[in-house]
Amino acid sequence: RAFYGIDLAINRACLVPRPDTEAVVEAALALLPEGMPARILDLGTGPGTILLAILAERPAATGTGVDRSAEALEAARANAVALGLGARADFRQGDWLTGLAGPFGVIVSNPPYIPAAICEGLDPEVRDHDPRLALDGGTDGLDAYRAILAGAPALLAPGGHLVLELGFGQAAPVALIARECGLRLAALRSDLAGIPRALVLA
Repeated sequence: RAFYGIDLAINRACLVPRPDTEAVVEAALALLPEGMPARILDLGTGPGTILLAILAERPAATGTGVDRSAEALEAARANAVALGLGARADFRQGDWLTGLAGPFGVIVSNPPYIPAAICEGLDPEVRDHDPRLALDGGTDGLDAYRAILAGAPALLAPGGHLVLELGFGQAAPVALIARECGLRLAALRSDLAGIPRALVLA
């Protein structure tokens, strides 16, 4: 699948890359001047979608992608090699921030954010092909945000940022959770449809 100028191979464990997520890549790139070394962390990386798109645009950056699915990580590693990025990207299996050591200049994530009850009613092309693990955000859709935001401040470098993809109508509740975790809203970027999609926190 094509995504932000790169081609990604995916398997059954991978969320299909979507144009909405390009807002996260653009927000992250705006924080990373060309030529500046930076360490990136991509949580729930899937086939490496966000991380590899960033590394392709910023040759001085390196990054780590984390995912619960070993099968998804197989695709991510293969994609990194195919894109010539294997030396700058490493991937590890894990549960969000558990066992990670910072600091990271930018942390990015497209977490599962669809409320569990809504997952059952999704269009068949989504429900039957995208992994439930990458869609189901718990009862209110915010479980992954709570987990990420609780641990992210300890892993951010001084002056670092966190960029999160949002579901429809989630900007305010996620920003509230972020404030409770000691983070402040730095920017909010919309997707091509004008929907607030990438929340930038510092």
